[in-house]
Amino acid sequence: MENVLPMSQSRTIQTRLVLPPDTNHHHSIFGGRVLAYIDEVAAIAAMKHAQGEVVTASIDSVDFVSPAYAGDVLEIEAFVTSTGRTSIEVYVRVVSRNLKTKTKRLTTESFVTMVAIDEEGNPMEVAGVTPESEFEKHLFETGPQRQQQRKEKRVLSKKRRS
Repeated sequence: MENVLPMSQSRTIQTRLVLPPDTNHHHSIFGGRVLAYIDEVAAIAAMKHAQGEVVTASIDSVDFVSPAYAGDVLEIEAFVTSTGRTSIEVYVRVVSRNLKTKTKRLTTESFVTMVAIDEEGNPMEVAGVTPESEFEKHLFETGPQRQQQRKEKRVLSKKRRS
């Protein structure tokens, strides 16, 4: 039997305060700042799964659902949803909380693909992953479709470069 780890092993949660320097002229957080948080938490989740180093291969989708404003608290959650031989797909959800009004809303959802690497920077094999909740099962079952879309996108990108 191959090595398979539960999705919960990679679960990573970070909490950040949105400060005025993090915001644009609308007083909402810069999208680039959110992307940096997403990349960081996805890398940590992937490293927990790979039990080693990883590099970002792609940020497949980023859906900015609602803004977060100065003073809001961001809760950034990530966990591994599927794996290939050396690749690790990570789902990241960002929720903003306004502590004064007690409102909570989904801010951003994203899928990030990481590649596990060894000490020389070469791709290394990773364990499989198994879902535990219904939501995790859904993400796991739809993982091959997202992987196929990534492959098709890479082929198109290579054609455009040649």
